[in-house]
Parts: sequence; structure tokens; C-alpha cells
Amino acid sequence: IEADALIILTDQDGLYSADPRKHPDATLISDGRAEDPQYEKMAGGAGSGISKGGMLTKVKAAQRAARSGAHTLILGGRRPNALLDAAHGHPLGSLLHASSTPLQARKQWLADHLNAAGTFVIDAGAAVALNAGKSLLPVGIVHVEGTFERGAVVACTLETGQQVARGLSSYSSTEAKKLQRTSSKQIETILGYACETEAIHRDNLVVLSAPKA
Repeated sequence: IEADALIILTDQDGLYSADPRKHPDATLISDGRAEDPQYEKMAGGAGSGISKGGMLTKVKAAQRAARSGAHTLILGGRRPNALLDAAHGHPLGSLLHASSTPLQARKQWLADHLNAAGTFVIDAGAAVALNAGKSLLPVGIVHVEGTFERGAVVACTLETGQQVARGLSSYSSTEAKKLQRTSSKQIETILGYACETEAIHRDNLVVLSAPKA
């Protein structure tokens, strides 16, 4: 599930610099970066000398959400209308920001994904288009390797073997083999239906290298 934000309700007003039950002078962290390593210690991580596993779990959840590009709001659930007030922009709880957008996070995940389910061997023109930020169209696919379903991670390589991109395929390998070297206008005629005009949409694709001369 893709989301822009995660809201966690808790029995405290948010993340504090120390356990407020033991340290009355502890301050609320109203705004920060989810990946900031000091927050784990504040929440009861290794070396803190305190035990607040509940808040530590919430900080770790915020870190996981941040890796997907989602911000996290840790909010006191006992406050009346807490969610409504937060939705209206009132400064409540601890807002922990992600350092990347969901789109950037998805592209980073694609770049780091080690195993591709298959390969689209593409022509030089398609490789140039991908490097210019365009989607991969069926007409640019020379042939399809491997067996995979829609949504699988596939590599995009030139006939020389150079991998130039990878992304999430809009079509299964069976469908893609029928569509290779054809215009997007022919998809419905060939398959009897049309899911997408692109073999890989640019939002689901990350460029790894420019085609070598």
C-alpha cells in the first residue's frame, strides 16, 4: 500500500527527549527527521539506560515508513479530536519527516532490487528515451526473456548486454512477447484489452546507466 503519511496514536503526546514520567524536564520533539539515530536512544534504544519499548517500536515504524517515503506523526490518542485537529494542521505530537518522496523511495527500491524476474532487451532508441525520462513503450522491446507476471521487476538491457534500467512491468512475459515491436495503438487489437500504453511507466522505472557508444 502506498501512503504519504503514517499516524501512530499513543498514550504520550509524542516522542520526548527522555522519558517524561521519569524526567519532568523532558521536551517534546515536535519536528524532526525520521532517520535521525538519536531518536532511538531517546525512545529507549541501546545505551539509553531506560526501557520504553512501546515508543521505540513506534520510532522504528517511523523509520520503516520513511524508507517508503512516508512521513510519520506520533500523536497522543487520549486528546479529544486528535486526528481531526492534526488533519486541520494544528501543531500536535511529533512529526518525523521522510527524507525522500514515495516516488524517490520506489525508484531507490528498484535500483537496489538484486533479482529481476525477467528482461526486456531494448533497442538503442528506447534506451535514449529512458535516459530522457520517458516510459518504455512496447515498440522499443526487441525481445523478452524469462517468465513473469504483471508488476514484476524486470531489467532493461541493450542487445550488447548492458543494463540501462529496471522497472515494474505493466504486462506479463506472455503478453509482452505478443506486444514487442508493436505500436501502443495496437495493444487492444493484439490482446483484446489494454491495461497500459507503456510496457514500463516512467514512474515505475529507474535508469541505471546511459547507453554506451
